[in-house]
Amino acid sequence: MDWSGITEFFRHLRTDRILDTLRQWNLGELIATPWFLGSVLALALTAFFLRRRMLLAIILGAAGFAWLTSYTLERGTSLEGGSNEGLLVFVGGGVVLVGVVLYLVFIRSD
Repeated sequence: MDWSGITEFFRHLRTDRILDTLRQWNLGELIATPWFLGSVLALALTAFFLRRRMLLAIILGAAGFAWLTSYTLERGTSLEGGSNEGLLVFVGGGVVLVGVVLYLVFIRSD
């Protein structure tokens, strides 16, 4: 197995590039768009009523992560005062989001 492609990918994977890409996508505008919110809600309700827990977990996880990322990028990520409310919301929301996804995928049974 050739690991050179994987190591090359991780060598160029840098946090500043990821943040620049997310800023270019402008997730804040996407999350606030009524068409996006309506389509995510429609997909989530369809997955819920069809009892597709995995699909529902993916939809909720992706939409929740997009919102958390947008919120954190709006507030900034500097730790000049010792703590940052935006980062605390990101960490706390991430824990809740991971908990919901794990519950839907592994714990809940029909």
